[in-house]
Amino acid sequence: MNKSVRLLGGAGAIALVALGASPALASGTLAGSSITNTVTVNYQVGGISQTSTGASDTFTVDRKVAFVVAESGDMTTTTVSPGQEAAVTTFQVTNQSNATLDFALAVAQVATGGSGAHTGTDSFDTSNVAIYVDTNNNGVYDAGTDQQVTYLDELAPDASKTVFVLADIPLSLTNGAFSALTLTATAHGSATASSGTVGSLDAVLAQTSGANTSGMDTVFADVAGATDAANDGKHSAKDDFTVYTASLTITKTSRLISDPVNLTTNPKAIPGAVIEYCIIVANAGGSQTATDVAISDPLPGEVTYITSSTYLNGSVTGGACNEDGSAGGSFASNTVSGTLSSVAGGETKTLRFRATIN
Repeated sequence: MNKSVRLLGGAGAIALVALGASPALASGTLAGSSITNTVTVNYQVGGISQTSTGASDTFTVDRKVAFVVAESGDMTTTTVSPGQEAAVTTFQVTNQSNATLDFALAVAQVATGGSGAHTGTDSFDTSNVAIYVDTNNNGVYDAGTDQQVTYLDELAPDASKTVFVLADIPLSLTNGAFSALTLTATAHGSATASSGTVGSLDAVLAQTSGANTSGMDTVFADVAGATDAANDGKHSAKDDFTVYTASLTITKTSRLISDPVNLTTNPKAIPGAVIEYCIIVANAGGSQTATDVAISDPLPGEVTYITSSTYLNGSVTGGACNEDGSAGGSFASNTVSGTLSSVAGGETKTLRFRATIN
């Protein structure tokens, strides 16, 4: 009994090894495989068993071409800043075919007024668009590591590859500007084999027409993509960029502080009068924080700057500058300068200084 148990255990192990060696693929039996089925017929003549006879049938598994291009990552629009270079949006190409295939990759700009993968209407085109493959398979674009490509080489059945589309964003864009791109993959492969040549793009595939042949036929089973039809050997998906930037409004005001005759009571703009300038920097609500906001105000020859009169980061009430903020800034070459470290969305800050009318 113990021996029988050990034998059964050994047979079970052998069966597990066999299953592990030939895993079932979601894509199905590999294209080009030969499937043979043999029938055996046993019979008797005069009660005597005769030599069995039979027949075999063999056919070739055809190539089912199915694949998907899909947006990858957080499934939201990619936020960018005006002037940003090499902004990245991410796709994944999955080979659902029962054959190893190449996939030619192409990116197209969505026409102005068109829609992207997310809420938005295309309003600008990007530039310097390039496609990179995730060479180290970490799901993140790594400059200098990931390789620029025009096709995916020998992607196996049930395998996926991450693809990055990089683009430069124009500088002169406002908050909420939207640009959409379409990535299209086209199936390429060997005409006669279930895999092609490593290191080169095989020929574009054509669907086999007419009746089933004895060889490996090709059947397009791809679904419709963002811009392509079903069963066309292509699949496409969209992704997009949304500009998230500061939306600054600059206002400059002035008010009389005093004059040599009336002093501070109803002063007039006469020579010797002191005037206070206020520069108001407002960032619209919902906008990106503006940083290193450098203000430069050359003075006209008719006024003279009052030393150490510049104050930064003041506030505004009713459109008028308050007497607050902190001393700072500089004055050189008859120009008042100062930098606001940041102005957040919905925030208003000021730079104010005083001068005397010559």
